[in-house]
Amino acid sequence: MLHPFLQNDFHIKWATLTPGHIETDIGKALDEARSAVDAVAAQQPPLTYKNTIAALDEGLEPLNRAWGLVSHLDSVNNSPELRAAHNAMLPKVSEFFASIPLNKSLWETLKAYGVESGDEGLSPTKRRYIEETLADFREAGADLPPQQKNRASEIQSQLAELTQKYSENCLDGTNAWEKVVTDEKQLSGLPKSALAAARQSAEKKGTEGWRFTLQATSYIPVMTYADSDALRKEVWSAYAAIGRSGEHDNRQLVRQILNLRHEFAQLVGQENFANHVTERRMAASGQAALDFNDEIFLKVRAQFEKEAEQLRRYKAAEEGLPIDHPPLLEPWEVGYWAEKQRKASYAFDEEALRPYFPIARVISGMYEIAQQIFGLRIEERDTSKVWHEEVKFYDLFDSETKEHLGSFYADWHPRESKRGGAWMNYFITGNRDPSVGERSPHLGLICGNLTPAVGDQPALLTHREVETIFHEFGHLLHHLCGDVEVKSLNGVNVPWDFVELPSQIMENWCWERESLDRIARHHETGDTIPQELFDKLLAARNYMKASANVRQLAFGKMDLELHIHWPNSTEEDLDAFVENVLQDYNAKYKTQAQSNVFNFSHLFSSPTGYAAGYYSYKWAEVLDADAFTRFQKEGILNAETGRDFRAKILAKGNSEDPAKLYKDFMHRAPDPDALLRRDGLIP
Repeated sequence: MLHPFLQNDFHIKWATLTPGHIETDIGKALDEARSAVDAVAAQQPPLTYKNTIAALDEGLEPLNRAWGLVSHLDSVNNSPELRAAHNAMLPKVSEFFASIPLNKSLWETLKAYGVESGDEGLSPTKRRYIEETLADFREAGADLPPQQKNRASEIQSQLAELTQKYSENCLDGTNAWEKVVTDEKQLSGLPKSALAAARQSAEKKGTEGWRFTLQATSYIPVMTYADSDALRKEVWSAYAAIGRSGEHDNRQLVRQILNLRHEFAQLVGQENFANHVTERRMAASGQAALDFNDEIFLKVRAQFEKEAEQLRRYKAAEEGLPIDHPPLLEPWEVGYWAEKQRKASYAFDEEALRPYFPIARVISGMYEIAQQIFGLRIEERDTSKVWHEEVKFYDLFDSETKEHLGSFYADWHPRESKRGGAWMNYFITGNRDPSVGERSPHLGLICGNLTPAVGDQPALLTHREVETIFHEFGHLLHHLCGDVEVKSLNGVNVPWDFVELPSQIMENWCWERESLDRIARHHETGDTIPQELFDKLLAARNYMKASANVRQLAFGKMDLELHIHWPNSTEEDLDAFVENVLQDYNAKYKTQAQSNVFNFSHLFSSPTGYAAGYYSYKWAEVLDADAFTRFQKEGILNAETGRDFRAKILAKGNSEDPAKLYKDFMHRAPDPDALLRRDGLIP
């Protein structure tokens, strides 16, 4: 097949997408995109929406789609050949996209149309998109003089290469370490599920014993359950070292990324990168986001310090030491002793839930919930030709009108060729064209690194992993349910601090008896979770909740401080800088834990990504805790409420201001204390 990455088929022919086609196909897509840009730039009056804004979007869509496929494969099926081809084209693609808003003729054409467009009788959505497009151009440096435009373009290209290298270092550094244990006595405390997975991992590598890696599904059980202090220390030290040494060293990269982001922000007239990023978001400024972060911290600080003290006292008592002045913990002890304290306090072991969460049941139950409350129907299709045999493919329909809203892929388990974490992304953004009344479907994906199947047993998940599935599914619904006429305002193309609301709110259904019974069935007996175990789950829900909040708040503060204050700081040591700004946020340990700044992919694995935006998780938690109170009042599975959320939030994309969309659903502004109330931190 000629140019497989440029095929416009809705059902992607994955087998044809080989590394050998990348450079040729992306090169061709770049040529065609340049021609499209030049055509719009040279457009003569009369200027219309169709021959300016729409023509530019349509001209860029093939390149966006093709490069999206390459980037996706780089994330899920990485290989030396793919990486080489991806990195060969990355500078060219980055340079091209950076050049678009810096194109003087194009900018003059769009500005001229922006002035004239008021006479065209456009819909409010198209008017909003014109305004958003012009603002995007200005933010990217469209009004800069030529020399500064050249520098802006150089910065964007450099950032693309540096952040890609950062991401590769995180993946390679994670894969470079393993721990093989041959003496089972060293593995005391580990649950059977973790031991079986480690045994299977060793067998796949042709090794005797039990093999542990820095993948979350391997790392977390060790840190939570292993009785061996030495083993936990070794694994913790290896994880903390990702991105800090050897050939996978990110330390200089982070400095370069931060400095380039700062330089770019100042080029376009902003004081710092955080202001540049947040200006058109709900927060409106970096300082406002930081104030929001700090305000929540101050409300939970006392409880956070109390929880840390209680954990130290618990360990001291367990070891027969005086509890009046308990010794500090080591960082590799915290998860282990916290789990012991939780068990002692609530008689609750999360592993007891695992048999009730076979992944197939969790997913089918989640789809049942989506059908009931959002009016959706999901059907699995054949997936014989995808990027990996474990990947599933589904169609999503409106359950009443039978309209095909979109389709998606699901890839849930870890591989060495796959980056860590969990994420949602999209290949195609559809739209509804009011001129013909037809809706083109969306195409998306959800990925994770969840506990895989072991032997003949299905993949049995922790409750936290179930939350992860619901979280990413929320993002996916936001994309697939988008019903906006302008593709670039549809789906998840919303301000960053609003994008997490649909994902965060979905996690709530993992805690309600009525919805849990849909997703939780014992993999052998088919029984639902016993009431006693459910009661323990709820009782333990808010265990060390202040600490959990502060952990997220610390990430948000580190992110904002780095993007507001680091470039102007006299501190040369990044670790020292982070330690200083987080001195109140970090619990005190015998061994001071180093920051995760060199392996924090959210912040540094793309030119922007979550940079100066990590606060949005907590921002959206406030929104989701508040919005879910309406479901609690009107019925957890209330179809009327669910369809209202779909119509007023999920379907609307960025067609209106997020604050208005939220108010349309809740009939009021958000309650800022909703999150702390849900977490049991305030009455």
